[in-house]
Amino acid sequence: MSELSKSIRERAKRELKTIVLAEGEDMRVIEAAKTAVNEGFAKIIILGNQDKIKSLADEAELDLNAVKVVNPEHDPHLIEYADKLYELRKKRGMTEEHAVRLVKTPLYFATMMVKEGAADGMVCGCVTSSADVMRAALQIIKTANGTSLVSTTFLMNMGEGRVFAFADCVVNVNPDARQAADIAISTAKTFESFVGEEARVAMLSYTTYGVDTDTVIRKMQEAAWFAKHKQPDLNIDGEMQLDAAIDEYVANIKLRSSNVGGRANVLIFPDLNSGNISYKLVQRLGGAQVIGPIMQGLAMPVNDLSRGCVAEEIADTIAVTAVQAQEK
Repeated sequence: MSELSKSIRERAKRELKTIVLAEGEDMRVIEAAKTAVNEGFAKIIILGNQDKIKSLADEAELDLNAVKVVNPEHDPHLIEYADKLYELRKKRGMTEEHAVRLVKTPLYFATMMVKEGAADGMVCGCVTSSADVMRAALQIIKTANGTSLVSTTFLMNMGEGRVFAFADCVVNVNPDARQAADIAISTAKTFESFVGEEARVAMLSYTTYGVDTDTVIRKMQEAAWFAKHKQPDLNIDGEMQLDAAIDEYVANIKLRSSNVGGRANVLIFPDLNSGNISYKLVQRLGGAQVIGPIMQGLAMPVNDLSRGCVAEEIADTIAVTAVQAQEK
């Protein structure tokens, strides 16, 4: 386990929070629940069919007395949650029957648990698509006060104390300049919260201080300006190429006056394509330990998972969610 994972899990232990795992019929989730319980960094609720979960728990040697198992279809809170979902969404065309059908699903039941305070945070996504997780979160949890945009960050642990934040790699397909600025500000806060270092934010592009009129170049230049205007103490620069952002030798050639160039630890990508491809390249070919995606901008903690994740990554996400719940 990396020092970063240890640090986040130790923080989660300071004030135990209850995290609901919506996909309890997946062995990876059971293994992650076992880790959280054994290490003592979260209280766990698992959703799904009790018989199937018991079989998986027995196989994983997880004592179900240490967790709460809930089957949404038979839970006494089902109608209560369905009524509240209906009230939340009836102006958008939600019917009472549709609300009941949705709340019978673990995804929506878990999200309602967080909304109603039965859990402090939710983790889902090893089976469910990111789009579905995001839809439920936005419909029920909604955005935090003062936040106009939900985005995600991956913490990329390269070893030897080098950690980067990559954003946005999951949610925003092609953010405009103001949205990219908001992503940069949120990601800097996430990085500083979990890594404990000052964020140095690079707005990435295929040029460095370009003069071209290309819309991508202009967008990232404007995004850096908007972010600095909105948060003057933010250490941000761009647009710049990746090598100029993280390699001091290249930065000294291309960015001699930059406080970020060559030392960036927060990398903001111009679109979802470049961000998603980059984090998976660094993970799969570069061997980085990945924590995330960490959702930013929601009123209460909900975190997505990659469908290719392993149990240890789910455990890290549980710890992240618990720390977010402490901060809320």
